[in-house]
Amino acid sequence: MDILTYVLTGACAGIAAGMLGIGGGLIIVPVLFFIFSNQGHESQYLMQMALATSLATIIITSISSTWAHHKKKAVLWPLVLPLSPGIILGAWLGGLFASSISSDHLKIFFVVFEFAVATNLLLKKQTEQHDMVIKKTVAAAGGTVIGFISTVVGIGGGTMTVPFLHWFNISMRNAVATSAACGFPIALIGTLSYLYASYDLPLSREHAIGFLQLDAFLFIAGSSFLCAPLGAKIAHSISEQALRFSFSALLYILALIMWLK
Repeated sequence: MDILTYVLTGACAGIAAGMLGIGGGLIIVPVLFFIFSNQGHESQYLMQMALATSLATIIITSISSTWAHHKKKAVLWPLVLPLSPGIILGAWLGGLFASSISSDHLKIFFVVFEFAVATNLLLKKQTEQHDMVIKKTVAAAGGTVIGFISTVVGIGGGTMTVPFLHWFNISMRNAVATSAACGFPIALIGTLSYLYASYDLPLSREHAIGFLQLDAFLFIAGSSFLCAPLGAKIAHSISEQALRFSFSALLYILALIMWLK
């Protein structure tokens, strides 16, 4: 049953990411939290386990997504490079910070963040564009904040990177593509940070390296990788309003169940 749940979770995350370009981690983290809690793992590390495993799956999916956008020449690599140092620093600090606080506090932060994303999607709020150049200091600061928060909530950062780039007069198409490329260093460094913080903890779990649950990672990453193209096809067959409403409803339900558990 756990394997089946992992596969279905990855499929849902892949389809959601393919449809809207965001959402993988926002689905994966709550489901992993439910599964790990039912498996009887250490309660003080449930969120850290879910976050680390979610980020590990995003490493795989971000490679596929970035390559697809790169083939369409949509990734603005000159923007990825100045953002990366801040992203790397923020992601590393975010993993260390999340590993040092209680699972309950992380859960509250995640639930609030998920409610905010769901509301933003429902209201269709977008940042206004400003005809400005992204300075190196601004890119470094923005990348640090994006990397830190993304690692704390176990996502690839699209919910923040896309609005950040759009603010600086970057088209939504290029912002989504560039955000996908930025998701790789967030996921990679974030995962490594969680592993570094947990490698010497006395955790009694099979198929795991620190906070990273290997079986969950493999099954979720595999099904998500395969189902992402399906999400892209679905996106072209139904209205954007229906997409946003459906995804917002799913995030509200997951956040509410997680809050009540």
